[in-house]
Amino acid sequence: MFRLRRLTDKPILSPVEEHEWERKAVFNAAVIYEDHKFHLFYRASNNGFVLNTEMPEEKYKFVSSIGYAVSNDGINFERFDKPIMVGETEQEEWGVEDPRVTKIDDKYYMLYTGFGGKDWNNFRICIATSYDLKRWEGHRVVLDEPNKDAALLPEKINGKYVMFHRREPDIWIAYSDDLINWTDHKIIMAPISGTWESKKIGIAGPPIKREDGWLLIYHGVDENNVYRLGAALVDLDDPSKVIARQEEPILEPELDWEKEGLVPNVVFSCGAVEVNEKYYVYYGGADTHIGVAAIDKDKISF
Repeated sequence: MFRLRRLTDKPILSPVEEHEWERKAVFNAAVIYEDHKFHLFYRASNNGFVLNTEMPEEKYKFVSSIGYAVSNDGINFERFDKPIMVGETEQEEWGVEDPRVTKIDDKYYMLYTGFGGKDWNNFRICIATSYDLKRWEGHRVVLDEPNKDAALLPEKINGKYVMFHRREPDIWIAYSDDLINWTDHKIIMAPISGTWESKKIGIAGPPIKREDGWLLIYHGVDENNVYRLGAALVDLDDPSKVIARQEEPILEPELDWEKEGLVPNVVFSCGAVEVNEKYYVYYGGADTHIGVAAIDKDKISF
């Protein structure tokens, strides 16, 4: 069994009151390590969430955008003053949420949630692409159904793109030749009754390749709506096959800013990266701040 260790007990990023687009919350960050730097893509919100209304209401509107920050050490980040990506389409009327970034060959792919705001189920998995991590193009729906928590595997399998996604309450897998038509959808992991992951589960960031399989970090939600992180290992050649799944969570809300915020009792990750034989896992705390935890690669065992 293993657990993540926080690299700092303080958030590495918090809301900035002077920036209208990120004045209320920063959370749920994707990460890529390129050119000896950590590149963080995080969800930001200009307003608090009022989710207990029957329909999204204009007077309570919150808009999500994606911010960008860069670090040499993975802890101290320099952030851009303006978002790197904002909603552009009708499906993104209330913003772009929860990015996951994958590099395949020389191209970067961001899967994210587009929230249209017509009703609370008006969210779709969307995709944008980039060659330089700064200009993101595309903004189109990947699956035209209420769906989220999606990430691409960093390699093709048998010539096909592989996507993990979440049809509640399970983690699913699907395959595509062209990133447009997706086939062979199937469940690979389901919640486990009576545990920390009893209500629903979803993938965190893109799985990380190891010698013994793909490390899949995911979130689990219990009956009290506490969000924790867990870990599983899927087969290198057939990522629909789960080799191992740890019973205990690897990170759970413990600090004040993880337990108190816009959505209390949440640690939620959209990205992890391997640097110098260590895995850095970035996570949102209570949907308000961003933290980082880590573990040495050789400390992982199932």
